Amino acid sequence: VIYQYLNNVEGVPIVKWFGKDEKNYYMVLNLLGESLQSIKNVSTFSLSSVLQIGIQVIILLKTIHDKGLVHRDIKPDNFLLGLNNQRKRIYIIDFGLCKCYMNNDKHNPIKKTNNLIGSLTYASINTHNCIELSRRDDMESLGYMLAFLYLGTLPWQQEKVKNDDIIKRLKQNITNNDTLPEILVNYIKYVRSLEYEEKPNYFLIIDNFKRELEILKK
Repeated sequence: VIYQYLNNVEGVPIVKWFGKDEKNYYMVLNLLGESLQSIKNVSTFSLSSVLQIGIQVIILLKTIHDKGLVHRDIKPDNFLLGLNNQRKRIYIIDFGLCKCYMNNDKHNPIKKTNNLIGSLTYASINTHNCIELSRRDDMESLGYMLAFLYLGTLPWQQEKVKNDDIIKRLKQNITNNDTLPEILVNYIKYVRSLEYEEKPNYFLIIDNFKRELEILKK
């Protein structure tokens, strides 16, 4: 249903066919390339590449958010590259946890959730605190994803004990990480400062990333 709603949105795969049999539902999407996760498994990303990915994903998230939806599962596995002449384009997939944050032109009220939603590795601090997710949380998860692509691994991925409180504390401290570029630190600080109903300033972030890219080219 979400794919149908987002049909013809640039960066969202096109639904070719869907149906069901006695046991299963099926959906056929246009063929895409590797995920950012699978590429990361065999190569590293420069800061320039990370910022270019960030710009594309922020445009994608803005489009989805403008449609009244939050994705709620931002992670490298859910971003695929196109094929052939589209191989530099990024596509977003897996809307299984996607949810409307608007109802009758009003933002859904803030409330508590029963459990952590999405991927533990990329979940926002609010998710750990069981607070209803909104646009800011997609953006925060993107911050951890970009940090992962640049650093190669996140501090909480190295923890032997998968304890929520330890992971949350390590996430809170990532802005003090000396190896994380200032542009990404500032991004994470900004999206964490957003209020529950606040619309992120997508274009400000994109402009900051583009300025940094110009500096890196010199």
